[in-house]
Amino acid sequence: MGIFTKTVQYLKEHLGKTRQKISSGLSSILTLGRDIDDDLLEQLEETLISDDIGVETTSQLIDDLREAYKKGNIKKTDDILPFLKEHMKGYWPEQDRELNTAETGPTVILVAGINGSGKTTSIAKLAYTLNKSGSNVIVAACDTFRAAAVEQLTIWAERIGVQIVKHKSGADPAAVAYDACQAAVARNADYLIMDTAGRLHTQKHLMEELSKIRNVITKQIPDAPHEVILVVDGTTGQNAIVQAKMFTAAINVTGIFLAKLDGTARGGIVIAIKDMLDIPVKFVGLGETPEDIAEFDPEEFVEALFN
Repeated sequence: MGIFTKTVQYLKEHLGKTRQKISSGLSSILTLGRDIDDDLLEQLEETLISDDIGVETTSQLIDDLREAYKKGNIKKTDDILPFLKEHMKGYWPEQDRELNTAETGPTVILVAGINGSGKTTSIAKLAYTLNKSGSNVIVAACDTFRAAAVEQLTIWAERIGVQIVKHKSGADPAAVAYDACQAAVARNADYLIMDTAGRLHTQKHLMEELSKIRNVITKQIPDAPHEVILVVDGTTGQNAIVQAKMFTAAINVTGIFLAKLDGTARGGIVIAIKDMLDIPVKFVGLGETPEDIAEFDPEEFVEALFN
């Protein structure tokens, strides 16, 4: 979309922990003058897996690297890093990263995630950036199970200057979703962003509640929700894969918002999520302020990780 874009330098500054971990591991392996052999490739594979790029993804990268070496396309260790970067960048088609929008009426974005994932802050970042671009944004506090959740979203809405639809704590989340859809249409909103209760992906009854909210939205606004964003805590590493699988089964996740990426050394999970689940990472959270959001751009992200 452009309005979320950040520079490579910005990403480098906020991905310091991940970049430092990856760079230190690779630099000890890809020393000048070292021969490319099975021992080097094995060490490289172990390093990439430890960076949460994933076993399957890493195995494929190493196989491709070995084949390129046999064909003479790679001749020295200096060629390995550029090869890996180009292959990683090629995982994401352009359309993967675009925010789905409605042809007419409000674009509805349903946001899910477990407690503590950074979901409410991520919603605030989305709402802030869309509002700043000139869009009419409404947020809906459908997490009625926790009074603190409604209060937190209310504070954010006031701080960033967007409207909010909410009920009292303990109200039916689906009822809030219904009223929010009505309000979005009546007020000619461009975007309606819905918070939902933080739940573990193993809690079947709560996952069913999430499906109920989705059904209410669809009845009120045709083709909605247009985007179903799962907020994943970047510090959880491979557990993010498990979460994404379970949530997708319940609500058909269309994109990932990878939060807290600035505070982890496990940024490689972005690549594993795409390769193993084919769910695009659309946004990354890179700090605590509303401005700390970036639309995921694979070229800039990979350059920031490996620079």
